[in-house]
Formats: sequence, structure tokens, C-alpha cells
Amino acid sequence: MNPKINLLRETDLRSIETTEDIEIPKDPLSRVIGQEEAVALARVAARQRRNLLLVGPPGTGKSMIAQALALYLPMPKEEIRVVHNPENPERPLVEVKREEEVRKERESHQNAEGEIIEAQDAPINVAERLGYRCKNCGSYSSPKDRICPKCEKIKVGEPNANPFGDLMAGLMESMGTVAAMPGMVGKDRVTTTRKRFGKEEVVVFERCGDMIRVLDQNALEKRRELEKVSPRKVIVRLERKPFVMATGGSETELLGDVRHDPYGGHANLGTPPYERVVAGAIHEAHEGVLFIDELPHLSNLQRYILTAMQEREFSIIGHNPQSAGASVRVDDVPCDFIFVGACNIQDLEHVLSPLRSRINGDGYEVLVNTVMKDTEVNRAKMAQFIAQEIAIDTRIPPASLAAVEAVIREAKRRAKRMDGMDNCLSLRLRELGGLVRAAGDLASVNGDLLIVEKHIQVAVKRSMTAEEQIKERYGSYMQGLSADISQSQREKSPYYFSNEQAKKDDMFL
Repeated sequence: MNPKINLLRETDLRSIETTEDIEIPKDPLSRVIGQEEAVALARVAARQRRNLLLVGPPGTGKSMIAQALALYLPMPKEEIRVVHNPENPERPLVEVKREEEVRKERESHQNAEGEIIEAQDAPINVAERLGYRCKNCGSYSSPKDRICPKCEKIKVGEPNANPFGDLMAGLMESMGTVAAMPGMVGKDRVTTTRKRFGKEEVVVFERCGDMIRVLDQNALEKRRELEKVSPRKVIVRLERKPFVMATGGSETELLGDVRHDPYGGHANLGTPPYERVVAGAIHEAHEGVLFIDELPHLSNLQRYILTAMQEREFSIIGHNPQSAGASVRVDDVPCDFIFVGACNIQDLEHVLSPLRSRINGDGYEVLVNTVMKDTEVNRAKMAQFIAQEIAIDTRIPPASLAAVEAVIREAKRRAKRMDGMDNCLSLRLRELGGLVRAAGDLASVNGDLLIVEKHIQVAVKRSMTAEEQIKERYGSYMQGLSADISQSQREKSPYYFSNEQAKKDDMFL
């Protein structure tokens, strides 16, 4: 197998035959092409924990930069929990545990869980009392089975406390309805003693599905210690990804919520308040990156992002005033994240001014590039991009050198058509990636082993937008509209009224 070629060093495209020859960088930020300034600032943001605002049109790599930035961060070191507050249940407490503490606790929990054994390995009297062993024939079965599957007699794990139990059981056995009785045979747990290493110790046997859990003296002591601790719920786990995308999130998804309880959190019927607390994206991004594309679409929710960035803590409350969770509040929930926002140029004015000030005061604003110069180096970068898209897709074949050059020519044409730039290559890479996949689909359907130039040519035609197709067929959008709808439809169209008004205005000129 020939070694891969690093096109960042060897920029001559003639050194490759197909995209399989191209080395894809392991560094995630090196896979972002044409955005040198944004990539440099992303590296700084990851190292110094700075915020970023990426401004530019869709498909230019903004989300890719944010995801790559997160890969430079260390894995989270803290786990966030809410703890039952016995003095005021509707004000659960927050508990933050470091990684070392979480590991120790898990080890203690494992020790408290005891040993799992087969029912046959338990003492005979214990297996019978737990409902695993039939007293009549000695066979083993699930404690859910009230009738022994082997001898078809009632398994009796314990003497029935009901004085008429034997009579009723016999009657029901004769009617063939014993199997339908609710509950299980025998007890849930049996406490006894055993000798181990020359010492007698208390041991507890518990039902655990079709197995039996054995709790020795150490396990029982660990369990007693755990029972003394207030109940708690983990809302942000230690093992989590350091990248959270909250684009288009609702208020509850972004800020967290307290679920409704139809029983109002009643001590015996309802769910305790701490159990109903749900973390938001801002809390899940703690120690990581919170990425929001189309930032202005959050509207007034931007101010909550600002508060979270300033305080690095944000309370979780119930957002529905009709919900039983509306009276529950958890204060001081950590949310120390790197914020990466993205928006289009025309939407920049709708980003909250204090939020932009916070980003600028502790980070950077970056206008991403839409084109890059058509040079040998940048052509090599574009070839690397094509190889990356094919590798990510996994369902399309590699591209030939001629196909790569055809995509580069199309990138040059789009830079001229969409951005009015000569001798440049377009960096609207989402559309170019779609072009590569369309050509790859065509090659796959035809059973071809490579994407070749003719596939790219067909894909260029297929990847045209609806507006481009209308312009090609009819000459302009308005001519296409006129050809596609009837006179009555035109009269209802807003374009009809605007055109008629324009004609009237012309008459008075």
C-alpha cells in the first residue's frame, strides 16, 4: 500500500491519481480550509477559553470550526447533581463532584451491590424461601412462576400467613388459575448467617431477576452508609461530549426545566422535586463548548445566554406556570462554557448588543471568508476537502484527478457567479460537498469504481437550485412565474399587485 500524500506539503496535484492517495489530517482544525484567521483564533479560544462569534453565509465552515475547537478541550472533570433538600423539598441543592470523587463513589456503590450468583449456587433453604426452588421436586425456576414448570405443583417458598391460604391455593390449582395470581413466590430477601474464614457473619440474599444477590458484612455496611446520604439525581454526567449544539433550541431545552407532576410532588404518590429537574444545554456545555448557529433566531433568549456567560451559573426553574414544577427552583447550577455563536451578515444587527460586548470583551468576532485565491496551494486544499467529504460519506467511491480538477473549476465558477470574485475558489463548501456526493451517488448507481469528470458534469446540472433552473428554462424568475400560473392565480399573487401598481405609476410619469 502506497503512503498517503500530504497536500499541505506536496501541493502538486499531479502527485495523486485519486483522492485515496490524499492524506486527511488528524488535526481537526487542519481539515478546515480557507479560514486561516478563524482557525488561528479557534486555537487561541480553546487554549485560553475565549468566546467566538463567527459571521458569514451558510456553508462556509462555521459549525465545523466550533466542533473542531471542542476537540482541543480536555474532557470534563466535574459531574453535576441535584440533591433532595429535606427541609425544603422544592429548593433542591446542587452538588458538584470532581472526577476522583465520582470514581470513588462508583467503587463504593459496586461494593455495596454485593455478588450475583446463580440460584443453584445458593443454599437450598434460601433458594426455596426466595421462590427459586420447588419444595416438591427440587427443580429451579423463576420466582415469577407460582407453579413449578416441572412437577406442575404450587411452589411454596414460605408458609402462607393467610390461615386459608392452603385451602385457596388448592382450590385455585384445581381451577387452573394459580399462574394468574399477581406477585411472586416467597420473600424478596432472606437474612441468615454463614461461616467464612472461621468467623460467623450475617449475610443477606436478595432476589435479582433470575439471579440472586449476596450481600456480605462489608456490602451491608456500605449500603447502610449510602442509605444515610440524601437521595440525589445526576443531571450532567461526568462522561459527556465537550460540544453541545443548541441551535433552534426552545427555552426549556436551552435553560433547563422542572417536569410537571400530576400529583404535585405528593410525598407518597408524586415524584420528588429533585427527580423532576432537567438540565439545559447551557448546563450540559459546562467545561465545554456551547454552539448556537443562527444566533439572532434566539431573539430574547440571548439575554439568558449573556447572564449565563457572566455568572457562570444559572438557576433551573419550571417554565410552565400551570405546572407543578413552577414552584421548584435549583440555584447556582454551574454553566462555565466557551460560547461560539454564528450568524449571517444581514442578521448581525439582531445580535443583542450586550452579548456582542461580552464576546468582544472576552473573545473575538470573526468574519469568515467566502472565497480564497486560485493558487496551487489552495487547489491542493480543495482536493483535500474533496477527499474528506468522500471519506466522511463512506458510501461513494474515490474521485479521479480529473474529477477533482472539475470540482475545482466549478468552485472557481461559483466564486465568480456568487461572490463576483475573479481568479478565486468558492468557500461555500456545503454546496460543493453536495456536488461531490451527487457525483458519487451517480457513480455508485452506475457501478463505477471512481468518480470521474463526466459524473461531476452531470452532478453540476443536478445540483442547480430551483431558481437557477427557472432562470435557465425561462430566462428570469418573473417569466417562469408567468408561464407557470393562470391569470386568476396571477391576480391573487402579490407580484401581480406590485406589477399593476408599477404600471399605474408609469402612466402618471
